[in-house]
Amino acid sequence: MKKSLIALAVMAAAGAASAQSSVTLFGVVDATLAWGRGSVGDRFQLTNSGYNSSRLGFRGTEDLGGGMSAGFWLEAGVNNDNGTGAATNVNNQLAGGAAAGQAGSQGLTFNRRSTVSLSGGWGELRLGRDYNPSFWNLTVFDPFGTNGVGTTQTLNGTALGINPFTGTVGATANPGGFYPTQVRASNGIGYILPGNLGGFYGQLVYYAGENLNSGVDDGDGYGARLGYAAGPFNVAFGYSTTDISTTIATVLRRGDITTWNIGGQWDFGIAKLMGHYSTDEIDIGGLSVDGKGWLIGGLIPVGAGEVRLAYSEYKTELAGADPKAKKYAIGYVHNLSKRTALYTTYAYVKNSNGAASALNGSVTNAGSSSSGIDLGVRHSF
Repeated sequence: MKKSLIALAVMAAAGAASAQSSVTLFGVVDATLAWGRGSVGDRFQLTNSGYNSSRLGFRGTEDLGGGMSAGFWLEAGVNNDNGTGAATNVNNQLAGGAAAGQAGSQGLTFNRRSTVSLSGGWGELRLGRDYNPSFWNLTVFDPFGTNGVGTTQTLNGTALGINPFTGTVGATANPGGFYPTQVRASNGIGYILPGNLGGFYGQLVYYAGENLNSGVDDGDGYGARLGYAAGPFNVAFGYSTTDISTTIATVLRRGDITTWNIGGQWDFGIAKLMGHYSTDEIDIGGLSVDGKGWLIGGLIPVGAGEVRLAYSEYKTELAGADPKAKKYAIGYVHNLSKRTALYTTYAYVKNSNGAASALNGSVTNAGSSSSGIDLGVRHSF
């Protein structure tokens, strides 16, 4: 009798295990010594995410039968240099995020990704907070993965532009960087193509600002990405647009911020060559400003490590001179194991026509250069 009960318990446990395909705890802890030099002031920091973004996450899938599965993904950004969590945004609006100087003080949030999904041979339906499709091309086709001092200028911009919330010129990132959906969007309803389309891949997403039904669409938007990967070749096109409703000088103005880009990569075996081109366009209540930039770079395997190289630039189109920032970056990653790596990166940015992009927390005058160095260790689990 006892043996029968034990056998039944084992069979029940096996059945539960087969129904739940996997539940995984995962993460990255990346600590960075960062030096920045600018014409106004230099800075030294112990910071994080110089190679890979520090994070803590949980993900799992359940086999529903008939080729269907359900899944979840909860991923939180971690500032391991000071123990805080990264900030999130609840409605894709400026007012939906943490106030300046308070980012991360709210504790751990699943700001990087928070989704539940259903998948099958038809693709995947994904609900929640996730990357905006247009951001993928900037990070996938950047040798530095949009992390650390070498991050492409198509994401960092010129540090000079027009703030669509005030209508004034000020110290800012690129035009698209004013809005929280440049990298991720909350309240998303997304569809991802299945992986059996002969190399084609892609996704669509609609995200909501969750406004009252009063004609104000602040934070609503959508994005799309379509790509093709076969053998050594990979290319993709990305697009997103986000509605804006803001008050400038007591006048309610409406418009949108639109980003589109294209990126690609070719793996030659001895090296990977990659690049992308991106534009950001603001059109809000008669206020228009555009920005555009591009990157070319590569990854070169060297023994147990990899050399990373990139040149990128970004230009904000204003009346008169167009501020431009050009960045040169070189780095090396040495893998001590599959999970642990040492890395270093040097970057130099040359500003012109009033651009004031500065590296690693330093401050530089408009038109002056800036440089930065990262030295760090990354452990993943």
